Amino acid sequence: MPNSDQQDAPHNSKVLVLFAHPSIGRSEVNKPLFELSQTIPGVTAVDLYAEYPTFRINIDKEQQRLKDHDVVVFMFPLYWYSTPAIFKEWQDLVLEYGFAYGHDGTALHGKSFMCVISAGGKEEAYQTDGYNHFSIRELLQPLEQTANLTGMRYLAPFVLFGSRTAVEEGRVKAHAEQWKQTLQALVADQVDLKKARQVPLLNQHLGSVIKEPQL
Repeated sequence: MPNSDQQDAPHNSKVLVLFAHPSIGRSEVNKPLFELSQTIPGVTAVDLYAEYPTFRINIDKEQQRLKDHDVVVFMFPLYWYSTPAIFKEWQDLVLEYGFAYGHDGTALHGKSFMCVISAGGKEEAYQTDGYNHFSIRELLQPLEQTANLTGMRYLAPFVLFGSRTAVEEGRVKAHAEQWKQTLQALVADQVDLKKARQVPLLNQHLGSVIKEPQL
């Protein structure tokens, strides 16, 4: 079940994690990351498939969620080089003219947007000369342009490659710890947003992207 929108915890930024996995019972990477997201003060974590099993998106509710948060996260497994279907439905309905773009469509201006994804293939498969011919950043360009059009800062994606073997190889725990560190830094405004836009993958550059807390 999605947690309630957390508005009362002391923090600087509010982070909205929109999660989509059409077969959550089989999820070995995204489910743990989503459940971890639910425990962080200042973070609202929403399971879109659980909330909208018939795809009847509540547009007013989703637009209000966007207004109420400073950082928007799409969390999903990469399916056929794109998002699970409910994210497309969500975008088509929620990011409408006059709200997210167009005349007076400035509701998202100045917010930050990022993707947290798992990819079945290894990192070397997502290269020009690799099996998939394109990098993750290139494959996510439609979402990057969506962020650009709606006035949001597009941050580098947070990616786990080789997700099919991540559990047996013992890589999920460390990945989850990195995500916890990233979320806490986003809430505390300790992410260098300029650097976070420039690096190829966020989780591979946390040391330079997360700023030291101000004493």
